[in-house]
Amino acid sequence: MSTSASEISARIVEAVMAQKLAPGSRLGEQPLAMLFDCSRTIVREALTRLAARGIVTVSARRGWFVIEPSQDEAREAFEARRVIELGLIRSTGSTGKIDKAALRQLKAHLQREKAALKESDVGNRSFLLGDFHVCLAECLGNTLLADTLRDFTARTTLIAMLYQSTHDAVQSCEDHVQIVAALERGDHAAAEALMAAHIGTVQSALRVQAPTDPLAQLRDALAPLQQKKTTAAGPRRRKAAAPSPDDTDSSTYLGALL
Repeated sequence: MSTSASEISARIVEAVMAQKLAPGSRLGEQPLAMLFDCSRTIVREALTRLAARGIVTVSARRGWFVIEPSQDEAREAFEARRVIELGLIRSTGSTGKIDKAALRQLKAHLQREKAALKESDVGNRSFLLGDFHVCLAECLGNTLLADTLRDFTARTTLIAMLYQSTHDAVQSCEDHVQIVAALERGDHAAAEALMAAHIGTVQSALRVQAPTDPLAQLRDALAPLQQKKTTAAGPRRRKAAAPSPDDTDSSTYLGALL
């Protein structure tokens, strides 16, 4: 039985969140079709959906690639996550405490995070830390925003790989624990503040370089050549008087000037 386009796109997003697909990775239609035992048409449909979600990009001549977010796109992705996640927590606060079933689900997720930290599977650990935010949105009762957050979390995972994030996984898990604890005791203001601090910490751990001039090297290479000034030391020579045209021929006169 062949794999559907939805399953293929979900697997690719999971691989991104697990840091198994790096920014700029090529996604060939034929290899994917062979891997998932389906037609290239289904693969193309899956990749087209991911392109619409901002996870992959396509070039007419080169094919499909995982996106490489720019610094501006990185900033926008974190800003979007702040708006969505802080808004979710704030809106839940107006309706009262989070229900017990949702709390159990969140605590079970935290247990999986803690177990992953003790293991050597970095991919599983990365996926669970990112998926916490998706799980939180689902537990707060908004599956639509959960799907949106999944895409933004995948993008910020790519950003963390591209800009070599130094954020500590243990600290990230501890932040999640504190957020859930605040929700459990009904302190939504504290949960919102903790989430804002958590997202800010993750963003500040990125090694974002200062903007550079993309034309700097070419501009320097094509700059007009300047004559070098003579700096040799020594006594000054008296300037010789130019001979009169009547005293010498034209070739001697030119030689004196040059």
